[in-house]
Amino acid sequence: MKVFELARLIDAKSLTPGVQEDKEVRCGYTCDLLSWVMAHGAEGMAWVTVQIHMNVIAVASLAEMACVILPENIEMPPESLKKAEDEGLTVLQSPLTAFGICGRMAAAGIPDKA
Repeated sequence: MKVFELARLIDAKSLTPGVQEDKEVRCGYTCDLLSWVMAHGAEGMAWVTVQIHMNVIAVASLAEMACVILPENIEMPPESLKKAEDEGLTVLQSPLTAFGICGRMAAAGIPDKA
């Protein structure tokens, strides 16, 4: 599944329009502890988090993730979004809860490991 297809699945909009939306989503993950995500992140991962600071972008970029997903219409600061654009990382914003996002991803066949 591509990032733009995932966005449709979870009723999300891109906060970084046109940035790597054709990247392949290989797996999904939900966690808000950055050190844990650094240890378990994977290439092509769609990461659901409520964290919105610059370090989220750094961790996702380091792991070459497909995208970051913010649940419940959480806003990300402009400086974090600018960093995401600079890094070529898509940030999605969904009205669904993290639980709802993960449920839809699992039902669509997206695995929890790369």
